[in-house]
Amino acid sequence: MKIYTGRGDDGMTDLRDMSRVSKTSPRIEAYGTVDEANALIGTARPTGYDDVDETLERIQNHLHVVQADFANPTPDEGDPVVTEAHVDELETAIDDAEAELDPLESFILPGGSEAGATLHYARAVARRAERRSVELAVDDPVNEEAIRYLNRLSDALFVLGRLVNARDGVPEEPPTY
Repeated sequence: MKIYTGRGDDGMTDLRDMSRVSKTSPRIEAYGTVDEANALIGTARPTGYDDVDETLERIQNHLHVVQADFANPTPDEGDPVVTEAHVDELETAIDDAEAELDPLESFILPGGSEAGATLHYARAVARRAERRSVELAVDDPVNEEAIRYLNRLSDALFVLGRLVNARDGVPEEPPTY
């Protein structure tokens, strides 16, 4: 199978239901930004911590579900969709990571170790993916659980970035005003 088809040469692409849309449509922007966040998370792995890497791997697989969900304007039964269980799993990961961390007392500058800084960067991209999905939902039906998932994702990446930095012995730096 060839990787290229030429079907997108005119600036259009196929959705899962085979309808054609512009590559600049809000739907493509939403799931394209999710793809960007997923690729960035992949650059943080391996972090050197098996539990964090396992969490990130699960998140990356979930993000494929988010993309499939967004790419399918009319899902059928059995199609991949984000569910409350996906959100619950992220919340558990957040709670587990926070249990190991000192309480956050102020804003912190994103950065730290290579993996920690990359997770902070991925958090910012996840926030953009969330904004794109909210924008998509203004005019198109969107699974609200997918938007909730992206909202929790940025929180999870923030906490995981803090956790990796703490384990690496990198102190958090508050901003100066």
